Amino acid sequence: MITHGHGDHARGGHGAVLATEETLAIMECRYGAQGGGQSAAYGDTVRLGDVDVTFVPAGHVLGSAQIVLEHRGEKVVVSGDYKRRPDPTCAPFVPVPCDVFITEATFGLPVFRHPDAGTQIDRLLQRLHASPDRCVLVGAYALGKAQRIICELRARGHEQPIFFHGAMARLNRLYESFGVSLGPLRHAGEASKSEMAGHVVICPPGALNDRWSRRLPDPITAMASGWMQIRQRARQRNVELPLIISDHADWDELTLTIRELAPSEVWITHGREEALKHWCMTHQIKACELNLVGYEDEDD
Repeated sequence: MITHGHGDHARGGHGAVLATEETLAIMECRYGAQGGGQSAAYGDTVRLGDVDVTFVPAGHVLGSAQIVLEHRGEKVVVSGDYKRRPDPTCAPFVPVPCDVFITEATFGLPVFRHPDAGTQIDRLLQRLHASPDRCVLVGAYALGKAQRIICELRARGHEQPIFFHGAMARLNRLYESFGVSLGPLRHAGEASKSEMAGHVVICPPGALNDRWSRRLPDPITAMASGWMQIRQRARQRNVELPLIISDHADWDELTLTIRELAPSEVWITHGREEALKHWCMTHQIKACELNLVGYEDEDD
C-alpha cells in the first residue's frame, strides 16, 4: 500500500501495489511499468484479509492519500505526508477520527510555522518585475512542488510562459493529463537566453547551481521549501530569494490535526519525533516514535 509517489515512500519492483490511480501513474512515470498495480479511488474500501482498507486525501501532492485500516472495530490512520493548507494541484486533506494516528513530523518543531504561500509568490513576482533583464530561477521538487508553484503563480495572475528544466517535462504532462491546468509552459533547453529574460524558470533543486543554470540570463536564485525558514540552509544553497512554501504540515497543522482526530495513540515518524511526542504526552495522548530505516530528507 503506497501513500504517494515521492521516492522516500514509493519504490519500483513490487509484486503487488495498492494506491490511487494518480500514484500508480506517477510510479510508472518514474520507475517504468509496474506489474500488479491495483487502483483505489478516494473513499472506496478494499478488503484485504480481515482488514478494510480505505484511501482518503492527504493534501500533499497529486494522488496522495492517507490509508485507513479497520479491523474488529479498531481504526488506524496512516497519514503518509500531508498538509492542511489549500493546494490547487491536489485534493485537500480529509480528517478521519481514529484510535491510532500514524503521523509524519517533518516540521515537528514549534519554530516551523509556514507563512501563507500567496505572500511568498508575491515576493517572487516583485523580484521578477523589478529585474526585467534577469530571470527568477526557482528550485522546486520535481513532483508536486514544481506544479504547485506554477499553479500558485497562475492564481496570482501570472499568465506569461513559465520555463522548466527538462527533468520536469514528463511529470508536468502527467499532472495535466489528470486535469491540473498549468498554462503556457516552455522547455528551457529550447529557448535562448534573451527569451527567458523577465520570466520564471523552474528546475530541480540540484540544478540551481550547476552548469545548466549558466545559460540563463543572470538568474535570481530562489528555492521553494519549508526548509528555507532556516537561513543556514538558504546560504548553503546560495539562494538569493528563499521562498517558504511547503507541502508538509507545520507545527500548528500537526497539533491541530491530532486535536481534531482525537486518537488514543499517536505514532510519530518521518521527521522531528521527540518534540511532537512531548506535546502529545503533555496533552494526555499516548505517543511513541517509529524510527524507520531508509527515510530521506527530501527537498520539500
